[in-house]
Amino acid sequence: MERLLERALAMPQAVAENPFGPESICVRIGPHGPIFASFMPDRNWVSFRCEMQQGQVWRAAFPGTVRRGYHCPPVQQPYNNTVTLDGTVLDEILHAMLLHSYERAKRGMTKAARKALGLE
Repeated sequence: MERLLERALAMPQAVAENPFGPESICVRIGPHGPIFASFMPDRNWVSFRCEMQQGQVWRAAFPGTVRRGYHCPPVQQPYNNTVTLDGTVLDEILHAMLLHSYERAKRGMTKAARKALGLE
């Protein structure tokens, strides 16, 4: 988890905060931008944004380990994955999930917001 959190914080304009209390670490793009990774150290989980089809691919490849976003309302669950960090998912795939989530969050920002952060 520490290595994945370090990778998340190395993304351009990544900022960590604890908006839901000390039990979770959320990494967002800029101080007010979208969250792209939510770490739950006490549960050994991380949640990522994902395209619905890509999320289904990862859930099918790692049943039980990768599942719909646990924290989301049902309508948003297909667009988020929660991953148990138990060694089942290789580091390279976790990194791919992180990159996918970051890019999806960045695409969801307005052009002006991306430009203000130097992401355009």
